[in-house]
Amino acid sequence: MDFSIKACNWNRAAQTEMLRAQSSCIVIGLFEGGSLLGVAKQIDQAMDGAVSRLVKAGEVSGKCGVARMLHETAGPSAARVLVVGLGPRENLNAKVFAQAVRAVARVLLITPTFVPGVKNLCWTLAQECSNELAAASGVRLSISLMREIAYQFTQLKSASEPSQVRPKKVIITVHAADEKSAKAAAKQGVALANGMDLTRDLANLPGNICTPAYLARTAQELARELTLKVEVLEQKQLESLKMGAFLAVAKGSTEAPKLIVLHYQGAAAKTKPIVLVGKGITFDAGGISLKPGEGMDEMKYDMCGAAAALGTLRTVAELGVKLNLVVVIPTCENLPAGNAYKPGDILTSMSGQTIEVLNTDAEGRLILCDALTYVERFKPALVIDIATLTGACVIALGHHHSGLYTKEDALANELLAAASVAADTAWRMPLDDEYQEQLKSNFADMANIGGRPAGSVTAACFLARFTQAYPWVHLDIAGTAWKSGAAKGATGRPVPLLTQFLLERATR
Repeated sequence: MDFSIKACNWNRAAQTEMLRAQSSCIVIGLFEGGSLLGVAKQIDQAMDGAVSRLVKAGEVSGKCGVARMLHETAGPSAARVLVVGLGPRENLNAKVFAQAVRAVARVLLITPTFVPGVKNLCWTLAQECSNELAAASGVRLSISLMREIAYQFTQLKSASEPSQVRPKKVIITVHAADEKSAKAAAKQGVALANGMDLTRDLANLPGNICTPAYLARTAQELARELTLKVEVLEQKQLESLKMGAFLAVAKGSTEAPKLIVLHYQGAAAKTKPIVLVGKGITFDAGGISLKPGEGMDEMKYDMCGAAAALGTLRTVAELGVKLNLVVVIPTCENLPAGNAYKPGDILTSMSGQTIEVLNTDAEGRLILCDALTYVERFKPALVIDIATLTGACVIALGHHHSGLYTKEDALANELLAAASVAADTAWRMPLDDEYQEQLKSNFADMANIGGRPAGSVTAACFLARFTQAYPWVHLDIAGTAWKSGAAKGATGRPVPLLTQFLLERATR
């Protein structure tokens, strides 16, 4: 889809007629209570009151996320007008707006009934934004969410399926005062969608294709395309660094482990970088502590943290964001074998701390702890690790919020605010020292699990022991990185959250 921004005053007949000629469908918003305001009111007047009559008859609702297509409309308008509910006007925020955009996108991009005739859209929803939700945010959300709904992963199908006829051109109208910021937001929306597409493509690939070596090649290709510095550390280098925890996880696989390091410089060289550490377990069978067979295919998604870090880097580099960013990805497989690490083994991490392995399926924290020690050399301003770390986080938060762990209150508030703006929500979880007691070991400095109680919290507490040298945030995305069932596939989260956070950081 091609997106363009046009400043528009719908009171002007010439503009209305121009957009009618260029569009086969106009999308308008209706607030709850049935009152037509702003753009919707002006378009309704141009349609000889067609929308207001349907509102009065109860056939069109302002309830958030309810969409209704009007066909063969009269007056100076497109042949079709799609009305979507925006809920109460005073409640319009990013989350509500995203719900409305998804409802429109599903109608136009998934429902086949009237899509063939809709080649070009006129999208007016950003003109309804005000107060808490700026027009620029509405534009960015509109583009990234429409691209999100339109995404399909068909690369590995031998026969092409009949493709849905979808809109090719989307004209997003804004008020003249918002035109400059809207054009910048449109650029951000496209770059964000590109980053999310990369994240989803990598995560949806099967483990026999997306191996550690494949991730390394992808990083190298990304570096060439975006002029980034890249380094791939191999087995012998990891041994020289004494990454005993990381190397132990990789032992049961014939795929060699790799540590991928990418550098983006958008600020002065002396500016401390933000570091993203993405968990890259390209397939997780659980090792000797073997997972149940049912649903194990979804363990190809255990590298979604790595995919999200690469997707975020792509977005940041494409936009030329003025900050320094380092992406570090420890990547390997976790498989059972005669030489695989075992419950009861004691590992020595790169930090020198020793770890008693009580469960080999708690492997993500083992590869991350060595990566978190490694990044000290960059003297980072901040480190954020992203990982599909624990099933316990899914039990705690379900599939709506990513789990956010940090002891830095200001940093937590900053990330939660960015999550709200990006409609990619997170929930702050506890990280109290009392939970550290559960990681005690009789034979080593710590155990790699703390038992069933507060499993996601003790996993974060484990990582915290390796992050004393810098401010640190842990994002557990086990419940948000992918969907199961009929809609199985990667979501691209938390690329929107991270991108918004980094954009705001760059403007400080």
